[in-house]
Amino acid sequence: MSVEPLHKDNLSNMPYYEERVDLAAAFRWTVRLNMHEAVANHFSLSVNDDGTQFLINPNQRHFSLIKASDILLLDANDPKTMERPDAPDETAWGLHGSVHRHCKHAKCVLHVHSIHATVLASLQDSIIKPIDQNCAVFHNRHVVDENYGGLAFEEEGERCAQLFQDPKIQVMVMGNHGVMVIGDNVGEAFNRLYYFERAAETYIKALWTGQPLRVLSDEIAEKTAQEIEDYDDQSGRHFSDLKEILDREEPDYKL
Repeated sequence: MSVEPLHKDNLSNMPYYEERVDLAAAFRWTVRLNMHEAVANHFSLSVNDDGTQFLINPNQRHFSLIKASDILLLDANDPKTMERPDAPDETAWGLHGSVHRHCKHAKCVLHVHSIHATVLASLQDSIIKPIDQNCAVFHNRHVVDENYGGLAFEEEGERCAQLFQDPKIQVMVMGNHGVMVIGDNVGEAFNRLYYFERAAETYIKALWTGQPLRVLSDEIAEKTAQEIEDYDDQSGRHFSDLKEILDREEPDYKL
């Protein structure tokens, strides 16, 4: 099914307006937290039941400038997508199109080259050991892509998508590349991205000391991860407050 390019009508007629606002907020906060890569990297959000129609940032637009109306609506099954006059970045199509085509549960997909996650991705062993509460959150919930093959055009994207087949896996450390995080909505995925970067920072800095690590047992790490998953809507409240700050300081993200 082909999706027509968006025409910038008034906001009330804009398809998936609230979803666009959430994505725009995530772009703006990624810049504020210095986890962006200028005009590179991509965030996407599926908007239909089978996950194949999705919103994504426009080609080569700096995260700090992205507004709700800038965001593209694509169909992962449309072979003519790259022929559109507003075609997305080719690697965005290759990577995010593949994930949305094959992983229905990956509603929101955030990919960045944030500093600490990318340092982690550069290590021979890129699994975070559960040395504190934030690191334990990701115990048995992140996977490492060991087979980086260059820019994430469609063939590379198809390969990466296979690593998210297990719904328990929420984060992919893309070896020699960066990180990709998934979630049920933008707020959940962004909260996960934020805390993974924090966990990676703690882990990397602990390694810097050269001292033996105090690693939690598998039992306690899994217990901690499950307790955080069951906690009362922390991600929703976090993201709601982030949007409230933007409403006061950068309200144009909603346009």
